[in-house]
Parts: sequence; C-alpha cells; structure tokens
Amino acid sequence: MIEARYLTIDSALSFVEIVHPTVRTDAADADTRTVLCIHTAGQSGVQWRHVASTLADKGYRVIVPDLPGHGRSEPAVKGPVVDLTVYGDWLSKLLDALDVERPYVIGCSIGGKLTLELATRPERPLAGAIAMAAEAGPGRVNVAGLRRELEDVAGPSRGERTYLGTLASVGDTVSAERAQLIATMHRREDPVISSSDLIGWGDHDVRDRLCLTTCPVHMVAGEQDPWIAPDTVKVDAARIRGARFTLLTGIGHYPMEEVEDFADVAAGWLDELASVERVEAAS
Repeated sequence: MIEARYLTIDSALSFVEIVHPTVRTDAADADTRTVLCIHTAGQSGVQWRHVASTLADKGYRVIVPDLPGHGRSEPAVKGPVVDLTVYGDWLSKLLDALDVERPYVIGCSIGGKLTLELATRPERPLAGAIAMAAEAGPGRVNVAGLRRELEDVAGPSRGERTYLGTLASVGDTVSAERAQLIATMHRREDPVISSSDLIGWGDHDVRDRLCLTTCPVHMVAGEQDPWIAPDTVKVDAARIRGARFTLLTGIGHYPMEEVEDFADVAAGWLDELASVERVEAAS
C-alpha cells in the first residue's frame, strides 16, 4: 500500500510517500525494517519510483520524502537551503513526526551526503546507512560561481543544460532510451533550488565526524561518475570502522535510476547491513 501524506515541518507543508510492506514482518522489528530514501540535488522522491515498491515487496517500509522546495514540498520558510545540515535537521524532524526510530537510510548525491550527515549524529542512531555518489569532504563544485549563477539560473536554457548534464552523468552501460528518460525526468527541477543544493554539496564536510558513526555503513560509487572521485570515496569508507565500499562498473551518478535491478541490489546491501548489526549486537 502506498500512503501519500503532507506534514507540517518548520512551518511549511512537506510531502512524503510511505510504501508499506506487502509481506508481514515481526512487529518488534518494525523500526529496523524501515528505509528512508533520499533524492539528489534539485530532484524529488520520484527518483525512487522503481525501487520503493520492490523493497516493500521484500518486507521493508519505505519512506520517500521530497526535501523542502522539491517536488510536492513547499519551499523552506527562510528560502532555498544552502547548508545540508539544515536538511539533516529537517529529516530528523520528519522521522520524529512519523515515529520512526533507527531506520536504514539510503541516499544519492546530496542524498548520499545527507546519509553520512545522519550516520554521524550518534545522538540519533541508525540501523544502517548506504551513501551513494558522495564523498565525506566538500563536493567538487565552484561555490562562488554557483552563488553568482543564482542570479540567472531561471533562464529557459537551464532546462536543456540539466537534460544534457544528466546525460553526461549517466554511465555508458545504460541504454540510450533509459538515459533519455532519466534526463527528461530531471529536467523538471527548479533551477534555483538545484543551485542552492549544489552550494550545500560544495560546502558539506563530515570527515572529522566519521569516527562518530555508530551504524554499519556502505559507501557506493559509480565508476563513471563525473561528480566524485571513487578512490576518495573508498578512502572515506576505510576511515569508518567496518564500512564496505562498492564500485559500480559502467555506472555514473544515479545508481538507483541507472541500474535496472537496483531494488534487488539495494535489498542485498540492506540484508548485509542487518547481518553486520546482528553480529555486532551478539559480540
């Protein structure tokens, strides 16, 4: 069952889709079987449309929000967000509003950075974290240039730039038809929100907090991702006790959209995180 809800968070209406499991799970395991899925810069929870239902079929409750100013969520009251920790606080409030404790979190791009942001907040432990297409240090953008660009990003050519930029960020193992669909969906973005997100991407840095991680972590990078350096992601993973690193051959910046059977892949990763957590709890 898919439940669509609007919640008031920080004085603005926020949209969240909740996909309930189609198989019965142990009630005592309800919280640790919840997965929070976080979208990329400028986009919305629609990026998870092919993943959420399959994960629900495997027994997970899947929570897919639209961040403030994205998709069907109202803009943040104080304007576009340029600090990803603000989104981290918002996500914590969302989980509180839904009475969710210790979820698994999986995110991509700024969603990957937000996954690391939440994983390094020991006051609110997670069951596990899968951070995709994100380094622990500042993202690779020209923040000063993005701030100047905010003055003219709403021009009509921006849509084509987003379309072509998305095509350039997809790996060459993805079919042309699938790549065009991804780029067409991405073109729906609000350019002001996207540029603000990228400013947050360029400034966000949790490297000095990686030691605070209390849950199993899996960091994932696409081999052909132009936005990150996979070797840097691998080094970041090595700094987290017990973390796993996966390099996706022939994949770019959007694994959940590029990999055709991604829901099955993600379910395998989640099972591995659960196994690690059980081992640690028993030791």
